[in-house]
Amino acid sequence: MNDPPLLDVRALPAPEPMERVLEALDHLPDGAELSVLLAREPHPLYGILARMGYRWRSAWQDDGCLVAIARDT
Repeated sequence: MNDPPLLDVRALPAPEPMERVLEALDHLPDGAELSVLLAREPHPLYGILARMGYRWRSAWQDDGCLVAIARDT
């Protein structure tokens, strides 16, 4: 099993991290998951993801907030 693609947007200024995540989701194959590494927890993104039909889980790591996103089934 392959690891999901990792999008590291920690160094980008707002609103680029959100824009990059949404762009990557546009190209995410059905059934796939996208992992995103951010400098902070993306609370505004969660509402957008819910409206778009995605689910997510997040966890803090030493190097940032890791959010895994997939289409809700």
